[in-house]
Amino acid sequence: MDDDKPVTEQAVETITAAVEATKDAAVSAVKKVRKAAKKVAKKVAKKVAPKKAKKASKKSKKSGKKSAKKAAKKAPKKTAKKAAKKTAKKKKKAKR
Repeated sequence: MDDDKPVTEQAVETITAAVEATKDAAVSAVKKVRKAAKKVAKKVAKKVAPKKAKKASKKSKKSGKKSAKKAAKKAPKKTAKKAAKKTAKKKKKAKR
């Protein structure tokens, strides 16, 4: 410690140096943690992604089958309605 400088100024400089060192250490620690987290995330993604893809394909197949069934059920009803409308129009024209 310098005897020329007042004690408070020496204390402030010491505290400032400690804060900067702590900040630098914290920043480097955060960078390391992020890097490690990315590695872990990649490993997990490699394991999880295929499973999710399988589930998604199964769901899409199921939903496709369901929509096909619904369409098959609705189709005869729609054609019957259309046919009824056409016959009604023909009857109206025939009356005129």
